[in-house]
Amino acid sequence: MSKTRSDNDPIETQEWLEALDSLIREEGKERAQFILQQLLAEAERQGLKGGAAQLVTAYVNTISAKDQPDYPGDLAAEAEIEAIIRWNAIAMVLQAKRDAGGVGGHLSSFASICTLYEVGMNHFFRGTTKDQLGDMVYFQGHSSEGNYARAFLEGRLTEKQLKKFRQEGDGEGLSSYPHPWLMPDFWQFATVSLGLGLLQGIYQARFQRYLQHRGFLPESDRKVWVFCGDGEMDEVESVGALALGAREKLDNLIFVVNCNLQRLDGLVRGNYKIVQELEGVFNGAGWNVIKVLWGTGWDNIIAKDHSGALVKRLSECIDGDLQSAYVHGGAFTRDFIFNTDELKALVADMSDDELGKLLRGAHDPVKVFAAYAAAVQHKDQPTVILTMGVKGFGLGTTGAEGRNVAHNQLDLTEAELKAFRDRFNLPLTDEQLLKFEFYQPDKNNKAVKYLFEQRKKLGGFLPEREATSQTFTVPPLSAFEAILQGSGDRTMATTMALGRIINAMIKDKNIGKRIVPIFSDEVRTFGMEAMFRQVGIYSPVGQLYTPEDKEQFMFYHEAKDGQVLEEGITEAGCMCSWIAAATSYSVNRIPMIPIFTYYSMFGFQRVGDLIWAASDMRARGFLIGATAGRTTLEGEGLQHQDGSSLLTAATFPSVRSYDPAYGYEMAVIMQHGLKEMYEEEKDLIYYIMAMNDRYIQPAMPKGVEEGIIKGMYLLKEGGKAKHTVQLLSSGAILPEAIAAAELLQKDFDIAANVWSVTSFGELRRDGAAIERANMMAPEKKAGKAYVAECFAKHKGPIIAATDYVRALPDLIRPYIADRNYITLGTDGYGRSDTRDKLRHFFEVDRYYIVIAALYGLAKGGDIGMDVVTKAMKDYGIDPKKPDPLYM
Repeated sequence: MSKTRSDNDPIETQEWLEALDSLIREEGKERAQFILQQLLAEAERQGLKGGAAQLVTAYVNTISAKDQPDYPGDLAAEAEIEAIIRWNAIAMVLQAKRDAGGVGGHLSSFASICTLYEVGMNHFFRGTTKDQLGDMVYFQGHSSEGNYARAFLEGRLTEKQLKKFRQEGDGEGLSSYPHPWLMPDFWQFATVSLGLGLLQGIYQARFQRYLQHRGFLPESDRKVWVFCGDGEMDEVESVGALALGAREKLDNLIFVVNCNLQRLDGLVRGNYKIVQELEGVFNGAGWNVIKVLWGTGWDNIIAKDHSGALVKRLSECIDGDLQSAYVHGGAFTRDFIFNTDELKALVADMSDDELGKLLRGAHDPVKVFAAYAAAVQHKDQPTVILTMGVKGFGLGTTGAEGRNVAHNQLDLTEAELKAFRDRFNLPLTDEQLLKFEFYQPDKNNKAVKYLFEQRKKLGGFLPEREATSQTFTVPPLSAFEAILQGSGDRTMATTMALGRIINAMIKDKNIGKRIVPIFSDEVRTFGMEAMFRQVGIYSPVGQLYTPEDKEQFMFYHEAKDGQVLEEGITEAGCMCSWIAAATSYSVNRIPMIPIFTYYSMFGFQRVGDLIWAASDMRARGFLIGATAGRTTLEGEGLQHQDGSSLLTAATFPSVRSYDPAYGYEMAVIMQHGLKEMYEEEKDLIYYIMAMNDRYIQPAMPKGVEEGIIKGMYLLKEGGKAKHTVQLLSSGAILPEAIAAAELLQKDFDIAANVWSVTSFGELRRDGAAIERANMMAPEKKAGKAYVAECFAKHKGPIIAATDYVRALPDLIRPYIADRNYITLGTDGYGRSDTRDKLRHFFEVDRYYIVIAALYGLAKGGDIGMDVVTKAMKDYGIDPKKPDPLYM
């Protein structure tokens, strides 16, 4: 950083400053701002550094005392409400710790953010009514006890529920963090996985515009509020999409960053200034930035700072020193911050005690209100409000307040409890205090009446989740007849079949407009570029240019009412758009059908946290893992080739995962998914694989629909022979299994039944459910897993070969434990080569399937091991070849 030059002509400097002051006074701030922008632009043209690139302002409030609006509320009533909520939040955590043991809980996070919430709750955050949709508020996940404490005061939660904080095993407790699945009438958004709330908030605000431009929602001033801490801003997801908010002028979006200067272990930027850093980031991204740093008590002090010495001093104090000054009190603050005679004179009329009680902006409702009011009125930019607060505010500087240990403070001493009570004027006896009793004032209490009046004005309570029933008729399976009939003599990839299925869905009169196709890029790779012309790519400004391929049939077409969301190369951004669409049935009372198609390797592996958050939020929609499998994507290598996402998907409770080999299987699965999610309103996610490997697509055999959905059906029955084997396969390897069956019949006179396994995950889910049911009713006749029923009349060893790790087919091993079961898979790192060579390398091609089948028969004593050895020699398989798992 370059040193500031000394002022060699202070008189001239003062004249310039007075001219600016006169301009503001005579013509207003807007005119002054315009003149400054012109001067800075000219400075850049003249080659002066700094100019318009200056992104950081002085370390003071953006809105000066003289410009802030009058406070419209009853500050005394609001202070009482806030005090009660603060206490009940603390009592909830302390009771849980005392009565339930190690369930944990936070004291400091909500203590820091409480005023920021309360100003919003009393004056800004609108609830949902029959006539209006409420604001969307992404509450900070680690401060949920504050939301519960307010809901208790509002009568929405009972004392019994508060006593069960973080004790959910019996179904009566309150979730530790925002969790719409566990508390479906309360929480809207899952935000505790740091960074995801901010990213979701941006795309949620954008999705609101998408719905408006497509005619689903009227234009409105509905806002998306996102609360987070300054430590959370280190997550790349927190800042990764800021440019989108500015580029699309999302003035319906407001971030509130609680800069208490601390993260879990210590300071966020002890050697720097996190507020200034974030101001530069947001200004650089094109956001409207409002800083709320100092409370009302600082106004007179700053007003007396005619030379700017105090502003300079505050701007140069790093965060570590500011935190030390707060913790050590007024005398330390006087000596450290006001460290010159000129600065000491500014506070000469104040005692050390008064200095120590000066509030930071995040705890001053007047300052917070001014910032919120400016934010909701701002146009053409998203707004970020950077507020400086204190972690553990109100808990006492002898304990957690402002200290590095604040996050881990899970208890309060008797002295700290009494100090808290006195500080916030709570009418609690010593006995009530030490028993951590909840405080619920009488309904005639003036503050409580005020609370209800304010929420009534704003339309109701928050947070609140409403999922009203809105079913609609989905197309019958016959709507996909072209896919069900197969491809004839032509080869076709299931990715191409997917495109035709989506096209049929878009054309359907009932659901067509509700389809939200989402891509990170690669639409042409997936063979779906016809959507560009057919329904257009969403852009809030339409298409301001003439595309170079305008004369082509599949030209690149952007439109204000475009249906496709092509987000650019960001799977995380796509998932956030997908979540917004997949939860629209509850957030907007408008069910939408999102279909996010992406390279399957970049889903559960890269954005699994967001998919889990979607599950938490009871999302409904389709995820398509395209170019799936470890060998189907020839030439791409290890980072693109997916061998594990289906295994990961099987661990997500509400995800139904499928690996169809044929277009008709995909059509059956997607039609069933539509029926379950949008007719029966089940909160499910369908994860479906799609390959770009071309082969003949057969017509759908009769009666296989149920087996496709359950996870397996008999595709081809072998002929008569002395020995029989069962070959299981899915996706791109199924043709190899069919070829292996033919080799077994031709070369060894062994009959092979070929089973298409559309979902090992669903087979496992069924088997686990049956096993549990048997255990819970041990005296009743035991049920049998579907996969076991399938093999009841089909003998011989079972061989499963897939384009995924062997752990995937191993999921069903417990339910066929009486059978000789051998699995083949693509364990190890991916690599580049042709499909044939890759399948041979990973030992999943037709020849390895034959060897596995022969080995299974030999293990059972049906044939000799020498047959296996001879077959390997005949097929050119080297038994000394290294295991691909270790290569």
